[in-house]
Amino acid sequence: MTACAKRLAPMQLAQKTFRRLAADTHGAEIAEAAAVLPLMFMILLGIFWFGQAFNLYGAITRAAQEGARAGAAPVCTTCAVPNGFRASVNAANAVQAALVASKLDPNLAQFPVTPPALNSCIVGQVGNTACDGSASSKVCVQTPVQLTSTVISGAAGVCGISVSFQYPFQFHLPFTSLNNQLILLNASARVRMETR
Repeated sequence: MTACAKRLAPMQLAQKTFRRLAADTHGAEIAEAAAVLPLMFMILLGIFWFGQAFNLYGAITRAAQEGARAGAAPVCTTCAVPNGFRASVNAANAVQAALVASKLDPNLAQFPVTPPALNSCIVGQVGNTACDGSASSKVCVQTPVQLTSTVISGAAGVCGISVSFQYPFQFHLPFTSLNNQLILLNASARVRMETR
């Protein structure tokens, strides 16, 4: 072996060692999994909690729609006590029944922070209609309200009822700003008043 070959031998040996180490992937999968799994877990948790919020939003929206339909039904005029059925009481009772049917606590429902700004259908009354507080629930029922702004041949637009409320939802998403964050989901529905 010549002197030049002896000098190249350690370099070739080092190159072979580096190539072998570069090609060796033992443990790389574990390192990649350790880097990716927490991110995937957070994404799955986010999907779960946003899905729960969307499900709750659908349930409270259906409850508001049921309340608006019940409140829009005509008042019993042939009953012994015709004033015994008020639109706001009917709407609030229907909302509570729908929340219970969805396995939600009706006691958690809250008045909206800002009720919808709807004009009254009563001739001579100007301004927004306030929430009817005669119902014992925490549901904002506004009636009669103007659903359309179009005035046809001097008459008021279509009159109806508006039902709105808020329901709390708490996120549990660790390591984010949404962790243990309480948000209020808004539910609202409007329906034309029925005459018969």
